[in-house]
Amino acid sequence: MKSQSSILSGLKKDARSIFHAGLEAVEPETAIYRSCKREADNLFIGDKTYDLSKYENIYLIGAGKAASPMAFAMETLLDDRLTSGVAVVKYGHFSKSNRIKIIEAGHPVPDENGAKGAESIMQIAIQAGENDLVICLISGGGSALLPFPAPGITLEDKQETIKILLSCGAAINEINSIRKHISGIKGGRLAQTAYPASFVSLLLSDVVGDDLDVIASGPSVPDSSTYQDCMDIITRYGMIKKLPDSILRHLQNGLAGLVPETPKPQDPVFSKTGNLIIGSNMDAICSAKIKAQNLGYNTLILSSMIQGETREVAKVHAAIAKEIRKTGQPLSPPACILSGGETTVTLSGNGKGGRNQEFALAAAIDIDGHENIVIFSAGTDGTDGPTDAAGALADSTTIKRASGKRLHAFEYLSNNDAYHFFHAINDLIITGPTLTNVMDLRIILVG
Repeated sequence: MKSQSSILSGLKKDARSIFHAGLEAVEPETAIYRSCKREADNLFIGDKTYDLSKYENIYLIGAGKAASPMAFAMETLLDDRLTSGVAVVKYGHFSKSNRIKIIEAGHPVPDENGAKGAESIMQIAIQAGENDLVICLISGGGSALLPFPAPGITLEDKQETIKILLSCGAAINEINSIRKHISGIKGGRLAQTAYPASFVSLLLSDVVGDDLDVIASGPSVPDSSTYQDCMDIITRYGMIKKLPDSILRHLQNGLAGLVPETPKPQDPVFSKTGNLIIGSNMDAICSAKIKAQNLGYNTLILSSMIQGETREVAKVHAAIAKEIRKTGQPLSPPACILSGGETTVTLSGNGKGGRNQEFALAAAIDIDGHENIVIFSAGTDGTDGPTDAAGALADSTTIKRASGKRLHAFEYLSNNDAYHFFHAINDLIITGPTLTNVMDLRIILVG
């Protein structure tokens, strides 16, 4: 009979294999070639056909953690018909490029390089004419990588605002509502600037529900949010006295009708704009499911739309694992439960970590002593918070092993310091930049 140590070692190995199978399904070049092809002068994007011979210029622009490999694939398809282009990626996420300029910039807090990249993209949008085609490649991280503050707002003001938003517990759609209304490029304003050129966006979705107007704050999509929504969010999270004066003044001016709203669905600028999602969290989860089944696990997809406070979501996942262990419901062991989405962490300490590491730590406390359970949580972009880890991995013995090193799990959790906890017991998930981003992937294995 196998020992628990041997069983857990096998479960951990399988969890990593299942995770990487999920990543393969949303590899950017694969996603481009799955959705696009070229035959002579016909470029097929989804169910639409673009006759390249009809366009005087074809521009390629993009932003996000996956923008570099996405751009390389599209460059290859366009070949001789590509006029020029520029894409902005997170530092360390450059892969390769033939003809367009790749700019590395700051994420999640925008920086000067991002501002320069956004300016270059806006210049292309401005010069694009009625007989031109603009192809835009968007992936997770695009919001931070396209800082183009509205008039009267400085980059420093925007940086401070993003830091406040990221630490207040707001959901990504709430954060992006504010981002759109303090920007000159987001919330449909990129497409508005490029009009009357033909404009098509290809997107890797990193948001719950794959809402087009939330991905990278929707630079080419009608915006359904309003200045009133922004003020409601600020009030809800108690940010009125924390935000820079210029930000608050701009939003209040928008509410008073002194600043134009973002373009809405009825705006004619979107008559020549198309958007296509080429990869999503569910794509990664479905691929992970196939791998888990091939490894012999009874497998269930819980949801790709998991949101909420990280610690509470972790408790629910741990409870499911314990139920499988005790009653064989909803699946009998060996079992694999898969979920995706993006949770939030309300910071109360000054430690180091991210939502996936915090998830694993909270789950570890709940599954302590329950045999043969592994819980894996990682960001598909290879990054979790301001760390070099994608996430972390917990098992039935995590708390016991940590106690042997005099690590007290509750103290680390209270201080939001999951990184140092898992680093000490060698259970961080380190992948490096994956060059894709479709939110998080969580894997529960019960042996």
